[in-house]
Amino acid sequence: MNEFTNRVPDATIRRLSLYLRFLEDFERSGVTSVASGALAERGGTTAAQVRKDLSYLGSFGKRGLGYSVAELTGVLRGVLGLDTVWRVALLGAGRIGTALFEYEPFRARGFNITTVIDNDPRKVGTCLGDITIRGEDELEQALCQESIDLVIVAVPVPVAQALVERVVAVGVKAILNYAPTQLRLPDDVALRNVSMLVELEGLSYSLARSQR
Repeated sequence: MNEFTNRVPDATIRRLSLYLRFLEDFERSGVTSVASGALAERGGTTAAQVRKDLSYLGSFGKRGLGYSVAELTGVLRGVLGLDTVWRVALLGAGRIGTALFEYEPFRARGFNITTVIDNDPRKVGTCLGDITIRGEDELEQALCQESIDLVIVAVPVPVAQALVERVVAVGVKAILNYAPTQLRLPDDVALRNVSMLVELEGLSYSLARSQR
């Protein structure tokens, strides 16, 4: 998987993730084959773009017959690492962190939150779901004990960078950041930022343009 992700643009990987969801919808509906045009229509792109994206995976599909839904679904799940159960640590058990913990699609996709860390003494020692919340002083120990693959950051901005540096120091190579700040990480650490504010500002821009 690492070789694949190193040579494929991020935008393509994001579209492959969308194609997978569309294929799963088709599979649930009993559809056995699908054309690039159908995937393009669902994804708001072009059939040529779909074919280009899927060309990174190898040779698939037959002219006039399209792609086997079951085969392509399996290939995409493998390429995106979804045939593996990933052990995840959640930093922050506030409102956002709790909502993320309770988000069932994470588990359905193989992202298993096994560790929750918070610095609020009122929360430390209590349970979030079936996980006992641990204090920040246990961060390194918890990450190592649980063999954590990926960390979700849902903490306030002032503490985010320092916590992430501790996470990286113990060898975690993948971070999903919900804190509204730009984290500084080594080049060999995969980082994805989820900024609700940026998305809202994008919508605001669109609304403002439509009213001019």
